[in-house]
Amino acid sequence: MATQQPVRVGVLLREWRQRRRLSQLDLALLADTSARHLSCVETGRARPSRTMVLRLSRALDIPLRERNTLLLAADYAPAYLESSLDDKTMASIRSALDTMLTAHEPYPAVVVDRQWNVVTGNQAMAVLMDGIPRHLLRPQANVYRLALHPDGLAARLVNLREVRALFLERLLRQVNATGDPQLRALYEEVRQYPSPADTEQADAEHPPSPIQVPLRVRTPHGELSMFSTMATFGAPADVTLSELAIELFYPLDEFTTNALRALEE
Repeated sequence: MATQQPVRVGVLLREWRQRRRLSQLDLALLADTSARHLSCVETGRARPSRTMVLRLSRALDIPLRERNTLLLAADYAPAYLESSLDDKTMASIRSALDTMLTAHEPYPAVVVDRQWNVVTGNQAMAVLMDGIPRHLLRPQANVYRLALHPDGLAARLVNLREVRALFLERLLRQVNATGDPQLRALYEEVRQYPSPADTEQADAEHPPSPIQVPLRVRTPHGELSMFSTMATFGAPADVTLSELAIELFYPLDEFTTNALRALEE
């Protein structure tokens, strides 16, 4: 039986270049090389050096995990470690995450990985996690399933259709930017979730907002309105660290501010 040949590094580089919608000349200029050499690399007529693989990876803004894949395809050792958050070397990272999450209370905050799986969160996340069934928490909670599954937060979202459209657009952009098959599978899954028409309230019931699509959630404490920002670690040198993101939620109105502060007290 014939064995499958490993994917050439040139093929992978061409896929990333096309994904970034760059010509060979565009990429050559960004990576300080010649279009002729790049063409030879992509067609397999030339083997790029380790330095060139990393230079092209930086020019293409390729995630660290895939940079390691490119290096392996070119018969080089990976350049980036992939550590567990439980490793001793990651103690300072764990401490920083704990500090950020705790300092953000009484407002919700959550740490997610590349596939939007929940790594950890602060105590204030309870207001969003209230009533989430066990099957959405196992084996690992995922932000998209928690938010859009009809058994999850979707049942309490006042503006579900708006949130659903925003989430799907954001996820599709990430799929197209990374080519990650797991993200593609997640997108195909959550886009099949229903979007009940009767979950939407008229915009006239809400005052103008500087945030196009806030998160409006029905709770026993009243309707809470929030928006979120994302934070990442600067200049990561570890695959795990490069794939972590912290989503920080903030109140959009005085009622939500007071309600979240009262819940903490």
